[in-house]
Amino acid sequence: MSNSTARKNPLPVRDVPRSLQLALAAARTAAENRGTDIKVLDMRQQTSWFDYFVIATGTSRRQLHAISEEIDRTLEVELKDRRIGIEGYDESRWIVLDYGSVVIHLFDEETRQFYSLEELWADAVKLDLNGIVDPA
Repeated sequence: MSNSTARKNPLPVRDVPRSLQLALAAARTAAENRGTDIKVLDMRQQTSWFDYFVIATGTSRRQLHAISEEIDRTLEVELKDRRIGIEGYDESRWIVLDYGSVVIHLFDEETRQFYSLEELWADAVKLDLNGIVDPA
């Protein structure tokens, strides 16, 4: 099966681990709400505390709020999951949404560059989001 065929016919949801379903739904939702530079890092080899990081950048406080609220809605409505915790919502330079097995980091550009989580966790596998997130 070619890669293009695999993308057109993804695995049925029942065959995808729950934590990966959450991470991909969060990435898709961030993209749908104009989040940029979206990454999903597979953290299973780095820590036993969680499975995936989702990282996205927003351009304003309002956009970061919208992305976080839509991720909450999507994961609760579509996947029947609930957030365990949230940090940074009031400051809105770095919002962290904790879903247990998935941790979602929403940054403004300056804060994302400062903390550089992708470099800090450079040994984590970056998932291919083709077909999940529009590269534009």
